[in-house]
Amino acid sequence: MSEVTILVADDDRGIRTVLDQALQRAGYAVRTTGQTRTLWSWIEGGEGDLVITDVVMPDENGLDLIPRVKELRPDLPVVVTSARNTLLTAVRATERGAFEYLPKPFDLQEVVEVVERGLAPAARGGAEEPAAGAPDEDEQMPLIGRSPAMQDVYRVLARLVGTELTVMINGESGTGKELVARALHDYGKRREGPFVAVNMAAIPRELIESELFGHEKGAFTGATHRQAGRFEQASGGTLFLDEIGDMPMEAQTRLLRVLQEGEYTTVGGRTPLKADSRIVAATHQDLGELVRAGRFREDLYYRLNVVPLRLPALRERIEDIPDLVRHFLNRCEREGLPRKSMAPEALESLRAHSWPGNVRELENLVRRLCALCSDDVIGASTIQSELADVESDRGDGASRQPAGAQSLADAVDAHLRAYFDAHGDGLPAAGVYDRVIREVERPLISLALETMGGNQLRTAKLLGLNRNTLRKKIRELDIEPGDATR
Repeated sequence: MSEVTILVADDDRGIRTVLDQALQRAGYAVRTTGQTRTLWSWIEGGEGDLVITDVVMPDENGLDLIPRVKELRPDLPVVVTSARNTLLTAVRATERGAFEYLPKPFDLQEVVEVVERGLAPAARGGAEEPAAGAPDEDEQMPLIGRSPAMQDVYRVLARLVGTELTVMINGESGTGKELVARALHDYGKRREGPFVAVNMAAIPRELIESELFGHEKGAFTGATHRQAGRFEQASGGTLFLDEIGDMPMEAQTRLLRVLQEGEYTTVGGRTPLKADSRIVAATHQDLGELVRAGRFREDLYYRLNVVPLRLPALRERIEDIPDLVRHFLNRCEREGLPRKSMAPEALESLRAHSWPGNVRELENLVRRLCALCSDDVIGASTIQSELADVESDRGDGASRQPAGAQSLADAVDAHLRAYFDAHGDGLPAAGVYDRVIREVERPLISLALETMGGNQLRTAKLLGLNRNTLRKKIRELDIEPGDATR
């Protein structure tokens, strides 16, 4: 059998070298170039069994080469690599007929595995024709982030936009589930149709069927005229069913019939109507657990969960925070709010936050700072103060602890019980209250000072103390400056 040859085009000599070495170790012959025109001459000459090309090349965009390759040699797999790791890059690569999209920096073993899949006979039947009318490059990005977690999302989305498959998006509140649903619509075959979103948790249970399927005049008390439902409104487009786990059982039964038979009837109606919309569902709940608890139909679960897509929480992609902040600052400026920028140390403070509200919480914070902060450059102390206020507004921290964690009250109770048990009859005659309070106050004030970077004014505000009272306690508790940084 003749030797399999991989053609590699990248303007970075270092990347060409590591790909050359990795692919040769895997048993392939390799030809590398830093010019698209050289790559094209090899392809025209019938060379190569698979192509790996960068997007940004000095003489031609690698994505623009793909349609010509598909026309001349439709069975030649093209793998696209790019440091411009956005959803648009992934979608464009897929639309033009690329076999795979690999964001940089990539794992060399993953490259070898992609090459092996690309050379498999089943993978060489050509790609689906790209959809017409894709959004322009300079359009606002629907999703922001270059982290590995988001790259996985982009690659799945790029494969799904050209299909009609039902998608189930799972993720915590605030992770951007509706943005993903809109991306599936905006870059898909139904982009010219309507995008209709409905939140199951926001609709009274007795009105959900009417909301989804519509109703006829006189169908129930108050139905004074015919009302089109969301399925009818979404005809020819996409219907996004958010918080699907909150759908009552009776509505689940009707939705299952729509998915099975492709038609439905309005409340009080008799004539079946054709359902012509792509279904995208989303939830922050564990639907599998709801099925086991008898609160969600198992057959509907499998109908909706054709393609599951999990969105990462913001704490799982902290490296995306600078890009997200820049995006939100620019959006605020376009909306007429004062122009702001973020100091590097402020970004570090944002990275250290746990973000229980995810991207939505970050966006709200940035908007608030753009509107209320008087400084043109937002510093770390401002961020720390704002985050401290947010934590205070959330109330008792015990409600936010992970499952199985002790509340503060339980921890203190256990500590005091151990203290009293250990001392027994040897407890001091007086002063236990002051001793316990001192033991709690010292670490509390030290930690607050550390959180506020040693700034006593902001620490006093965080603790709800007068500044002079705080200074007095620092002296009484013998808190050294170094204690605030431990």
